Amino acid sequence: MTKVVNYITEAFEELKSNVTWPEWAEVQKLTIIVALFSILFALATWGVDSVFAKALGFFFNWLKA
Repeated sequence: MTKVVNYITEAFEELKSNVTWPEWAEVQKLTIIVALFSILFALATWGVDSVFAKALGFFFNWLKA
């Protein structure tokens, strides 16, 4: 158990002393960019899924006829 506590303590010390953290304004800007790209990617995926669903629907209806 001592090894686990020591590992966690050293990990937090590493984060405090050796990691370069970005400024808060940069974090906000990058968060907005990631959110926008996530929304755009979700909309693109939804659009492609809708097109394929309609195409498959037409194809299977054509096979029934």
